[in-house]
Amino acid sequence: MARKRVAVLISGRGSNMASLIEAAKAPDYPAEIVLVVSNRPDAAGLALAAKADVRTAVVDHTPFAKDRQAFERALQTVLDEHRIELICLAGFMRLFTPWFVGRWSGRMLNIHPALLPAFKGLNTHERALAAGVKSHGATVHFVVPDMDSGPVIAQAEVPVLADDTPDTLAARVLAVEHRIYPEALRRVAEGTVTA
Repeated sequence: MARKRVAVLISGRGSNMASLIEAAKAPDYPAEIVLVVSNRPDAAGLALAAKADVRTAVVDHTPFAKDRQAFERALQTVLDEHRIELICLAGFMRLFTPWFVGRWSGRMLNIHPALLPAFKGLNTHERALAAGVKSHGATVHFVVPDMDSGPVIAQAEVPVLADDTPDTLAARVLAVEHRIYPEALRRVAEGTVTA
């Protein structure tokens, strides 16, 4: 069976991107990371991807400040050029319009540093500590027009410790993100999980 062609979209350091690239090196992995796209020309993850021999592209969002859909059309052109079948968002800090989400319905995954539906949006670790929850974690989900609301593909939990800071909690959550994202992509690429 042909491996699914995957693009990883990043805005920063790309640690989840790196875990996906590493997993896809396995000969039996059902997806290959063929492209990494950043909306920020200075994203550290671009150098990581290039070092791993993965093609990179930049679609800078700043010229499209007044027209989100124009940015998405430019991004779509790059994805089409590389015959992308699945998208993984990995620290991609842009919200998509329903137009783009609709085009990729059931084929775009995101990872979120919380146990959805709890703590949608930003600053999840600070909010989890402030709420006094006993467990926290990460979720891989399909992207839908409503932020952090799509069907869950995989979740992993970590305990919240009495002396946790946002940084110590974030580090433990990141470790499980790196474990569950490749597994979630595997399930979607194999077709064992659908939106």
